[in-house]
Amino acid sequence: DVQLVESGGGSVKAGESLKLSCVAFGGTYSSYRSYCMAWFRQAPGKEREGVATIYTIGGSTYYGDSVKGRFTTSKDSAQNTLTLQMNSLQPEDTGMYFCAGRDAYCFYPRDGPWYSVWGQGTQVTVS
Repeated sequence: DVQLVESGGGSVKAGESLKLSCVAFGGTYSSYRSYCMAWFRQAPGKEREGVATIYTIGGSTYYGDSVKGRFTTSKDSAQNTLTLQMNSLQPEDTGMYFCAGRDAYCFYPRDGPWYSVWGQGTQVTVS
């Protein structure tokens, strides 16, 4: 079974940048290519929020309104590493960041329950 492991979180000051990575283990190149993958975040006391999605076909991306223009997600050529480049971070970006995936095609953003595989999360704190 595919497993997802996030890394790259940390504590930064407002205006700084962080790059998160999500590595998929236990699958094959062909299976990773067919994975729809996304980033979610959850702050204490708040609902989980979709941050970014990378669509299966063509690699198009979707971003939530709160991060549009500041965050960029991409997949490497081996298709098993998803990254989230976060620039101009603000205190409201603080939260636990999760990557999620599902072995299915996607071409529009999906809610959290649709995804079948989740990473353990990585904490991002902006002060």
